[in-house]
Amino acid sequence: MAEEKRDYYEVLGVSKTADEAELKKAYRALAKKYHPDMHPGDKEAEAKFKEASEAYAVLSDPEKRRQYDQFGHAAFDGTGGAGGFDFSGMDMGDIFGDIFGDLFGGGRSRRSYNGPMQGANVRTSVRITFAEAFTGCEKEISINQKDECSNCHGTGARPGTSPETCSKCGGRGRVLFTQQSLFGMVQTEQACPDCKGTGKIIRNKCPQCSGTGYTTSRKKISVSIPAGIDDGQVVRLRGQGEPGTNGGPRGDLLVEVDVAPDAGFARQEMDIYSMANISFAQAVLGGDIRVRTVDGEVIYTVKPGTQPGTRVRLKGKGMPSIRNRGVRGDHYLTLNVQVPTKLNEEAKQALRDYDFVSGNSLGQVRNTASTESASAGNTKGKGSEKGKKKGFFDKLKENFEDTFEE
Repeated sequence: MAEEKRDYYEVLGVSKTADEAELKKAYRALAKKYHPDMHPGDKEAEAKFKEASEAYAVLSDPEKRRQYDQFGHAAFDGTGGAGGFDFSGMDMGDIFGDIFGDLFGGGRSRRSYNGPMQGANVRTSVRITFAEAFTGCEKEISINQKDECSNCHGTGARPGTSPETCSKCGGRGRVLFTQQSLFGMVQTEQACPDCKGTGKIIRNKCPQCSGTGYTTSRKKISVSIPAGIDDGQVVRLRGQGEPGTNGGPRGDLLVEVDVAPDAGFARQEMDIYSMANISFAQAVLGGDIRVRTVDGEVIYTVKPGTQPGTRVRLKGKGMPSIRNRGVRGDHYLTLNVQVPTKLNEEAKQALRDYDFVSGNSLGQVRNTASTESASAGNTKGKGSEKGKKKGFFDKLKENFEDTFEE
């Protein structure tokens, strides 16, 4: 006993009052879900795809839908074909071309192949410095560019002759192909193989362009690089790409910008990062240092007691916005404290004195020696202006000058 067919409306999951748009939407979802190409070898998915296609083929046809609503499946019993319904004679290409367009990568296009088409885009690159990325600049690049052939004026035919209308497609650029499918014969529309979709046949080709309609020459083009451009960003020059066909516009030239790195700067979006070395004395006592920025050198005042690795912000010293020159990022400066490797004896003694005053271990070890040394010094210099002892920070600042290893 044959398995009883499900109701077509139930198969598509729509009501009996569903309009054409609802039917198509429901079928599209089921077709994508169960299409054999998506489930190779899956008999159950193939059966469900056939069931949904049969239901849609009936309900999308007003006359067949009327018959089905009146007589049910009995209206089509005994006619053969897939699942008891005869698909032969139906233009399923119209169904598949419209509904499976996105499933198969574009489907049928209803535009004429020999209509005006925009030319392809061309890509190239240009290298600039970090400083040029900050200020913006003009760069000249050389590319191979195609132009309309001056001999045939873009027709591709030898002067004195003209392209002929393709006899296979009648100048449409596309032809119908009929092929066997799961549901019988299916018609699809494709580019004409004789004229490659142009609708024209060139019997006598132009000797200068070999029938292409254009020639190639080396050209220099000026590119305006905006301030704030980042590495990898693209500048688009409209109308500088490949020529269009059949009167279509040219494509664009896409110039990718390669920004050379700068040894002193790192960049993250609009912000700039760098490091500055400061002496041990500057970290302890504070002071002014010169800092390199994209605007040139600036003076930054180090705060007394600055710790190694301290990061400070130089507001508004970063890269400008590529869209708004008045908006800029910040410059983040990491302060690297240099520890001296060569000290004279007086500088070493100053550090020991500091360690002693601070109560650190080094000072405790030399407690007695320091006390005796201090007493002897006070006796020797008593009442004498020459022997007046300088303060610790005076000695530290004085003796740390020029004590760093070159």
